[in-house]
Amino acid sequence: MELSLLFEDDHYVAVNKPAGMMVHRSSIAMDDEPVYAMQTLRDQLGLKVYPLHRIDRPTSGILWFAKYAEAVPAFQEQFIQKDIKKYYLAVVRGYTKEEAALIDHPLRKKLKKEFQDAQTEYLRLGQIEIPYESSPRHSTSRYSLVRAYPLTGRMHQIRRHFAHERNYIIGDNTHGDNRQNSFFRMHFKMHHMLLHSWQNELNHPITGEPIKVKAPLPDYFNQMLEEFSWSHLI
Repeated sequence: MELSLLFEDDHYVAVNKPAGMMVHRSSIAMDDEPVYAMQTLRDQLGLKVYPLHRIDRPTSGILWFAKYAEAVPAFQEQFIQKDIKKYYLAVVRGYTKEEAALIDHPLRKKLKKEFQDAQTEYLRLGQIEIPYESSPRHSTSRYSLVRAYPLTGRMHQIRRHFAHERNYIIGDNTHGDNRQNSFFRMHFKMHHMLLHSWQNELNHPITGEPIKVKAPLPDYFNQMLEEFSWSHLI
């Protein structure tokens, strides 16, 4: 397969990573033949590439690489200084408590060690109540479309923060709501996590030019936007 290129110059390249693809080789891969974005892009471009960050395997969207080792530190410094704006789209269970809010909730490092500060801003773009029972407690079901902006970069941060709010991301099999995931599989034939790295804004680390990159949504995500009449909101 080939990755969709969202940005490319002599220094960096951004791709639209499909859900299910790992960034690079890892001991956490449980299947026999996982697909790696770094190897796929290397073969596609015919040169060695260097991953600049990671996004979770079930998350789709923007993923950045450097084309040579010396270009790595300048880009990663922008992550450290929080100079890169990273916007995600997600479909979550229920209505969010606020239309716009900051989730400021520490998270354990690697899910088991010491706590680290973690902050995620969000904006609710849409909400819907559908006349279907996804829980025996209610005869209808409510969902929200949110744009999330992580201010820190902790493991599974967006997923864990919305789980803390009890607005579980649909399709999240690790931190989500299994009843909701089953409902979406049965009712909508939805077998993916509805979290997408959608838009990045930054100044080019080498040239200083402003860059805005947007990753088109996967077909299955667009399907849910159409189902819930949210397509016009993004």
